[in-house]
Amino acid sequence: TMPKEPAVLRQNILDTTAAILACGIDPKKCFLFRQSLVPEHAELAWILGCFTNVPRLLRLPQWKMKRASQNNEGTVGLLTYPVLQAADILLYKSTHVPVGEDQVLHLELAQDIAQHFNKKYGEFFPVPKAILSEL
Repeated sequence: TMPKEPAVLRQNILDTTAAILACGIDPKKCFLFRQSLVPEHAELAWILGCFTNVPRLLRLPQWKMKRASQNNEGTVGLLTYPVLQAADILLYKSTHVPVGEDQVLHLELAQDIAQHFNKKYGEFFPVPKAILSEL
């Protein structure tokens, strides 16, 4: 949600991929892909954004905290990031999503968006359930 240097972004992608592989993820058994190369993420985020009202996003605690840390000048990307997260979840018709306690409200937004979409257009997206970590 904040502008980054292209070289730093490229290196972050390589570092994250290396970390995933170092954790034991087997690319012969799992699909590894760069999400930014899948246009459907952004396309679905746009569609879902049309189902999401701004006051709901403004009430999210992460928006309030990060906006405060940015001298009260939060960006549209920061505000709508939870909608992109919902698109990331719903695009793959996820039924269960591992989340930390700090992301429960974002998952609830994804659930509400899925229910609203399904009510309007018929059962299409499963309503994802949270799997909370026990750390």
